Amino acid sequence: MSSTLLRTVPALRGALRAGAVVKPAAALASTSFVRGKATLPDLSYDYGALEPHISGKIMELHHKKHHQTYVSGLNSALEAIAEAENKGDFTKAASVAPLLNFHGGGHLNHSLFWENLAPASRDGGGEPDGALKKAIAEDFGSFESFTKQMNTALAGIQGSGWAWLVKDKTSGTLGLVTRANQDPVSGSLAPLLGIDAWEHAYYLQYENRKAEYFQAIWNVINWKTVASRFEKA
Repeated sequence: MSSTLLRTVPALRGALRAGAVVKPAAALASTSFVRGKATLPDLSYDYGALEPHISGKIMELHHKKHHQTYVSGLNSALEAIAEAENKGDFTKAASVAPLLNFHGGGHLNHSLFWENLAPASRDGGGEPDGALKKAIAEDFGSFESFTKQMNTALAGIQGSGWAWLVKDKTSGTLGLVTRANQDPVSGSLAPLLGIDAWEHAYYLQYENRKAEYFQAIWNVINWKTVASRFEKA
């Protein structure tokens, strides 16, 4: 088990037993725990609200099926680790660590992702303003340059993964990172905006034309949410 998980799991387990709302390793942001179990977060918009850029069918399957799978997997992993540690079987607990990372990361990443999005008629699309706009111009040259670099990063992901706009909490600068599968952004980097490059995020609508999906999603990015994370990071 990694050193991060060794520190995280006991604290997380204790908080879950106490019925607390917890924020482990990469900070589970808007995720919620009820009676010690992670739950699927509600969306603040209807499944079809992001059309024509993201179809309602994709949103429904992505949220109700794919995200729910990560929630269920996270709860199962936490229960398995708790049971193994109660029995003193730390080898078994360590063997579950990859599942904790995968499903916990999937839950975290998707919970952030839903908040990244908004209908074009309600805060979706356009460009950021204020301090975030200034920071993007300083660190990427311009907003147009930033979106091009982000799309290039997304296109370069081999297999499944995510691209993230992040803020370095030490230097305060912005940057781009990619993560494979469901690995979350953590450590000194604060995730501001994540775009899902898994096929289930676009294939029903865009098939193998993922570059079209990467272009279309900018029409429904909620810059108010991104700006709020930027200010808090």
